[in-house]
Amino acid sequence: MNKVRIGIIGIGGMGTGHCKRIVDGVVANMELTAVADIRPERLEFAKKNFSGVATFDDGIKLLDSGLVDAVIIATPHYGHPIYAQEAFKRGIHVMCEKPAGVYTKEVRKMNEAATESGVVFGMMFNQRTNHIYRKMKEIVDSGELGAIKRVNWIITTWYRTQNYYNSGDWRATWSGEGGGVLLNQCPHNLDLLQWICGMPSKVTAFCHEGKWHDIEVEDDVTAYLEFPNGATGVFVTTTADLPGTNRFEITLEKGKIICEIDHTEPGKQSGISVYKLDVNERDYCYQSKETFKQPNGEWLKVETDGKNPQHNGVCRAFADKILHGTPMVAEGQEGINGLMLSNAMHLSSWLGKTVSLPIDEDLFLAELKKKIENSTFTKESTGVTLDLEGSY
Repeated sequence: MNKVRIGIIGIGGMGTGHCKRIVDGVVANMELTAVADIRPERLEFAKKNFSGVATFDDGIKLLDSGLVDAVIIATPHYGHPIYAQEAFKRGIHVMCEKPAGVYTKEVRKMNEAATESGVVFGMMFNQRTNHIYRKMKEIVDSGELGAIKRVNWIITTWYRTQNYYNSGDWRATWSGEGGGVLLNQCPHNLDLLQWICGMPSKVTAFCHEGKWHDIEVEDDVTAYLEFPNGATGVFVTTTADLPGTNRFEITLEKGKIICEIDHTEPGKQSGISVYKLDVNERDYCYQSKETFKQPNGEWLKVETDGKNPQHNGVCRAFADKILHGTPMVAEGQEGINGLMLSNAMHLSSWLGKTVSLPIDEDLFLAELKKKIENSTFTKESTGVTLDLEGSY
């Protein structure tokens, strides 16, 4: 076998994007053989645009077809663990779109099932392929700048109009999506935060629901984080700021890493800056005889490999893992970490208090069910399938 026969469950905006890149040959080690969607109009679209690809009106039928070696799951969020576990039962490899699911209790079951099955299981954390974030992790992991003291990420470049939220009846609802900006736009950021900086131990969050849009879930979030070593952090996001900001700062004992990506000027260079102190600030603080003088340091020239293959890179690595046993961009079991952060922020806001990680998973699920059961929200839906290629 020199190509992986791939099926895609859910051919909305993201799933259609995966179909196109495979059919166009961008992912050379994959062959699209089947797609599934519950909407007849999406199946008609597939028949017209993806010649020779089998279509199914249910994901289980696709899994039982014998036409696929692996699947990409791109359904609404609640379906991710469901279809993944069904695939594992059949010995079918899985690439799961973000987020891993809506609540960690179900995702934990999914992870256990993946481990027991022995199949290849990956998460679509395409931002891990970005050379800037890879360099940040490399610097932090090296220990060159010492331990982390503070983390700040303001990520407000997720602007969405009301038309976006109206594009599907499942969007921005507790029963259909399970959350808002934290669960839809920010899984990548929350994954990167924990991938680079480690998991916080405590979270205090304020999640404002329907603050800027006619929706019932959160579209504006400010969260305070505490890490096991005493470091602190702030995470700020929204889908309503114009122009938005994407600035990720990590302050360490011997310097600072700054990542700023400017979306306001197309083509403007974005990148990473690193300042290195000559001494460890913790040592200098107690050993210095100076009152105000700061230690010397310098801005370093930081070079990266410039590569940013995104979804194509994740898919190629997934197929290569199946074919050759080589590493993936992100193992599927890692998806629970960013989701744990998201769940913690929601739970903290709902309860109005600080929560510790790992969270009480039964309590979170009970509170989520309250949100669903008490919902009286109705929303207009245009039913339009969005082109999401430029949204990440």
